[in-house]
Amino acid sequence: MRYSIIFNILGTFLKHIGALFIVPIIAAFFLNESKEIIPFLITGIFTIALGFLFTIKKVNQKEVDNIKKTESLTIVFFSWVLFALIYSIPYLFYNMSFTNACFESMSGITTTGATIMQDFSLYPKTLFFFRSLSQWLGGMGIVVLFIAVLPRIAVAGRQMFYAEAPVPTQDKATPRIRYTASWLWAIYLTYTILEIIALKFCGLDLYHATITSFSTIATGGLSAMPNSIIDYNNTKVTICVLLFMFLAGINYIIIYRCIKNKKPAALFKSEELKIYTLTTIILSLLLAFSLILNSHYSIKDAFINSSFEIITTMTTTGFAVDNYVKWDIVSKIILFLAFFTGGCAASTSGGIKIIRWVFIAKYLKRELNKIIHPQGVYPIKLEGSAIASDIISQMVAFLIFYFLIYAIGVLLILLIEKNAVIAFSTSITALGNVGPAYGIVGPLDSFAILHTSTRWILILLMLIGRLEIIPFLAILNKDLWKN
Repeated sequence: MRYSIIFNILGTFLKHIGALFIVPIIAAFFLNESKEIIPFLITGIFTIALGFLFTIKKVNQKEVDNIKKTESLTIVFFSWVLFALIYSIPYLFYNMSFTNACFESMSGITTTGATIMQDFSLYPKTLFFFRSLSQWLGGMGIVVLFIAVLPRIAVAGRQMFYAEAPVPTQDKATPRIRYTASWLWAIYLTYTILEIIALKFCGLDLYHATITSFSTIATGGLSAMPNSIIDYNNTKVTICVLLFMFLAGINYIIIYRCIKNKKPAALFKSEELKIYTLTTIILSLLLAFSLILNSHYSIKDAFINSSFEIITTMTTTGFAVDNYVKWDIVSKIILFLAFFTGGCAASTSGGIKIIRWVFIAKYLKRELNKIIHPQGVYPIKLEGSAIASDIISQMVAFLIFYFLIYAIGVLLILLIEKNAVIAFSTSITALGNVGPAYGIVGPLDSFAILHTSTRWILILLMLIGRLEIIPFLAILNKDLWKN
């Protein structure tokens, strides 16, 4: 482990993270809240200064280009830890405790969308803009952004790219990782602009259209409205957000290929996209019928609300158009299933991801076939290509650790809160970066009522879930820290 390289790259990231505070400062002037620039100005200057401190010891370009996988995992993990800590500082200026500030920051950058805010009238518009911006930056990934804009890490970026945004099949859009990162951010930005325009046409002002779009495309779900999308009371806005949430859950690499090859029809040949779409339709229909039969919803409300809540949960966005805590038990169970799905790989959604569920089905089928035909050879194929044995091992390990960490989270929170509903739902909503949970922390409630220890457990689960476990497990291995 070469600590000088790690500190140098982290310092480079810190300088640019600090520079990004110019965005909420500009927003404060546009929102006629110039006095609100102080928290962001101070934090930005502090972060840039810290970045220079980290880069006091110089390293040559050859050392950076020859970065090891263990070093990449360490850099990615601590990039997100520092990102969360830095972005928690502005919240401290608004009388939040350190725990609550870290919770709100981690929830934002990991695009979880859970909040500790209770009375929204206590906070200025600039803070809500900053909160949604943090989601937007975290959605595609802060490290992926720096790979796209910093030539210095163009070569070393490959290891960091797959550490931050792991694709189960190690699929690649282009041979040059910086070019890939640039294209992913270009698509991401285009989606955001298109939704802002669409929401303007639906009746929202620029401020709410921008904040909602940041949260939608990042699949984050934090809103400037205390009751989320419900407060807009606008069916057009609901449908617009629904459609963009679904788009945000699609594999960005597949979208890039369709654009590059000028063959949009190729999008529908994706095995993962087919299963993602089919799962969305089936769960939405089941939930709609349940709401009609058990909660006595009208047909229109049932289909709009069920489609929205299934998509917002599957993509781990976390917006709300209904308070599902008041639903019947059957509807709640159907929605809870969506907490475990996730969107497509290489999208901004969290969770297990559809591609891994497809893998599980094929893996189990192969094992059943081997029982009957022990001598048979049954390769597992995803998107038409056979999966290498090392990738299979990684996916199995991911799933085992995912549910193990979930179980540990449930046990710890159950011991603290003495409430099974809170334990089971908050653990998966944090680990899957979904956002709202059940019980007293439903879609319209605040996590501030939970015990301080519970909030710190959830902060850790949000980080683990956003990094998709591997970087977190790597830093726990003592061999990683050996020179």
